[in-house]
Amino acid sequence: MVTLKQLAEQLNVSVSTVSKALHDSDEISPDTIERVKALAKFLNYKPNKLALSLKNSRTNTIGVIIPNILNHFFAKALYAIEMQASKQGYNIITCVSNEMQSKEINSLQLLSNGSVDGFILSLAEETQVANNVDHINEILQKDIPVVLFDRVSEDINCDKVIIDDFGAAYEATKHLLSEGRQHIVLVSNIDELSVGKLRTNGYLAALNESIDYKNEPSIITIENDKSIEDGVDQLFNKYQSVDGIISIDNTSGVIALQKALKLNYNVPKDLSIIGFSDENVLQFTNPKLSTISQHTVDIGKASVKLLLNRLKDKGTTKKTTKTIKTNLILRETTK
Repeated sequence: MVTLKQLAEQLNVSVSTVSKALHDSDEISPDTIERVKALAKFLNYKPNKLALSLKNSRTNTIGVIIPNILNHFFAKALYAIEMQASKQGYNIITCVSNEMQSKEINSLQLLSNGSVDGFILSLAEETQVANNVDHINEILQKDIPVVLFDRVSEDINCDKVIIDDFGAAYEATKHLLSEGRQHIVLVSNIDELSVGKLRTNGYLAALNESIDYKNEPSIITIENDKSIEDGVDQLFNKYQSVDGIISIDNTSGVIALQKALKLNYNVPKDLSIIGFSDENVLQFTNPKLSTISQHTVDIGKASVKLLLNRLKDKGTTKKTTKTIKTNLILRETTK
């Protein structure tokens, strides 16, 4: 079996250089990386993962727990996490909680027996609603690092990656106010989640600051057991003077646009709509939906970076919260 040492001797470089080159380290020049990988491929070099694990007391594996694999945001975040982890020489084991706290607990217990070096996770809806995070704090007490992303809790003292949810909804509301909109309705099916509450607060703050806005805040909350279509129907039936809609989840904005067009609203002349969603929905809307970009890939990359930094220096007590800024992208559903 070819070893790192043998590769290094043939290339007349250090073992460390070979190792870093195989992991695409920024410390190594592209030419050296190319030479190392070419020789490794020619000699059919395969890393001895068991030996590396024993030597470093690590598995070079990250446990990733997401709430919903069908949600485009989490699917894209998982993609970014896997790509960044692989670049740094790590594998991932993925579990899906399906928004259930029991599955989240089982996944943590299953993987915390030495299978992974740390966790990256977004809290299940049941965990956030119950506000019970004892199972995650127990993992941290075992000296296993955890990075939370998107859905987080103030009761967990760990590294976190979030977006500026408050600021995103605040900016979207301010834009509709700048258009002269006088009846802006917020619609959400994530009001029980931390991100939903922050986005709602951003909407309320922007309205409260406006001197010219006369209407009371109007919020349509869609319960989990109700269809989004029914919630959007309720919006148009209850608020017939609506001239602005902000969707703070990733689907109701598209449905609100479709419903408005069926009701013969002129968008954006009579009604402006802003969705809180990723670019996967844009190809299905006409006119093109104005959206708040969440920079999901950046969230995944930052989560891996924080976890690997924590693994390198577990002794640091100060925890980091990385905030990813959003962008309001104006398209055809706003003026």
